[in-house]
Amino acid sequence: MNMKIKRVLIRGGGDLASGVAACLHRDGWQVIVAELAQPLVVRRKVAFAEAVYEGTVQVEEISARLASEPLEVEKILESGKVAVCVDPDLEIIDSLPVFAIVDGRMLKRHSDLGNPSSIPAIGLGPGFVGGENCHAVIETNRGENLGKAIYDGEPERDTGKPAPVHGYSLERVVYTPDDGMFEAWLEIGDAVQEGQALGKIGDEIIVSKISGVVRGLIREGITLPKWTKVADIDPRGKKEACYKISDKAIIIGCSVRDVLNDLFNKTE
Repeated sequence: MNMKIKRVLIRGGGDLASGVAACLHRDGWQVIVAELAQPLVVRRKVAFAEAVYEGTVQVEEISARLASEPLEVEKILESGKVAVCVDPDLEIIDSLPVFAIVDGRMLKRHSDLGNPSSIPAIGLGPGFVGGENCHAVIETNRGENLGKAIYDGEPERDTGKPAPVHGYSLERVVYTPDDGMFEAWLEIGDAVQEGQALGKIGDEIIVSKISGVVRGLIREGITLPKWTKVADIDPRGKKEACYKISDKAIIIGCSVRDVLNDLFNKTE
């Protein structure tokens, strides 16, 4: 087993992974978030991945900073912040000991965490099999099993549909109709009406299908492939929800915390 230190590496810094990171950070874990060089995140106000672009970011009361090398990661962790690094291949674990790895990329397909067998791994959602390609997988589909830790077997399959909010499911999520560079005409937290333009991809205007508030909007200036999620509209119209970690992410995060604490306490 690796050195016993309450330090975890999380693959992905989107909203669900960031909810897990927040729960672990609040529980006293040092958290490193490993991201791509160009993350595609919609709920950017609650995503540590934004540090890749901004250098620093705050999700609720938790601050994060981008690091360029292992020594800087250690300094950030020692200061009580979440450390973010561009490290899709997890090279950081060759330089810094971590107790466990959590894969929060939500790829929704069979995934290889890329971790040494000596490091416990936890997967989020479809693509992971407890006892096979991870120590445990956490159920991410809403319902009575949300947050359940599965040590032997698979979680529920991806439904392909967002969970309903005030009766709206597919209608509340906006995807790119074609390839092209995204230009945003609204910002996260803005009110939006049904049929109102959110921005454009290339020359094609993208509109909201429902009224509400823009809870998530992908960063503009990025060239996106067809059928990429670019916006999340909350029909409840509550602006404050745009800046709060979702209840779903918190439930998942608490489950990861419990699994890791149990492992940590059992380790010599």
